[in-house]
Amino acid sequence: MAAHVGLHPVRDIDWVTDPKVKPKELFIDGKIDAFVGFPPEPQELRGRGIGHVIVSTAVDRPWSQYYCCMLGANPAYVRNHSVATKRALRAFLKAADLCATDPASAARRIVDRGFTPSYDYALQTLSENSYDKWREYDPEDTMRFYALRLHDVGLIKSNPNKIIAEGTDFRFFDQLKRELKA
Repeated sequence: MAAHVGLHPVRDIDWVTDPKVKPKELFIDGKIDAFVGFPPEPQELRGRGIGHVIVSTAVDRPWSQYYCCMLGANPAYVRNHSVATKRALRAFLKAADLCATDPASAARRIVDRGFTPSYDYALQTLSENSYDKWREYDPEDTMRFYALRLHDVGLIKSNPNKIIAEGTDFRFFDQLKRELKA
C-alpha cells in the first residue's frame, strides 16, 4: 500500500514489529504516526475522534476491487482430506453470504460469542465490507495484484505467475461458486 502512494516500505517507514507492543496505544499516545488497524480498532478510534483513516481496503480502490482475505491450506492436507477442505471452504463462503444478507444478525452473533464487545462497531464493519462480492471477484487476479505489489518493492522474489502456477488451486472454490449460486 505504501508503495502504491509513493512511499518505499523499507526506506521511508520505520516498522514497529515487536509483538509485545500495542500499536493502537502507541498511536493514541503519539509515539507512532500511523498503524495498520483491523476491526474494531479503526471504529473505536473514529468513535473517539482520534486520527484519520488513510486507506480503507473495504472501500478504497484498487484494494476494494480484490479479495481482502484468502484461505490457505497445506497442500498435503488438501490432497489427503479433500472432502474436509471443501466443507471448510463451503462454511466460510456461507458465512460470507450470511454477513452480506443479514449483517445485523451476524453482528449480534459476533458480539454474543465474545469476539468484540460493540454491536455498533461489528455492524459497521460488516456493512462496509463487500461480503457479497466473492462470486464476482477473481481469486487468481487477486493473487496477481498483491504478488505484483510485493514483487515491485522487493518483498518477494518469485514472479507472480510462478506463485499462481505453483502455489494456488482454485478447483474447490470454482466448484462451490457454481454450487452456491445466489
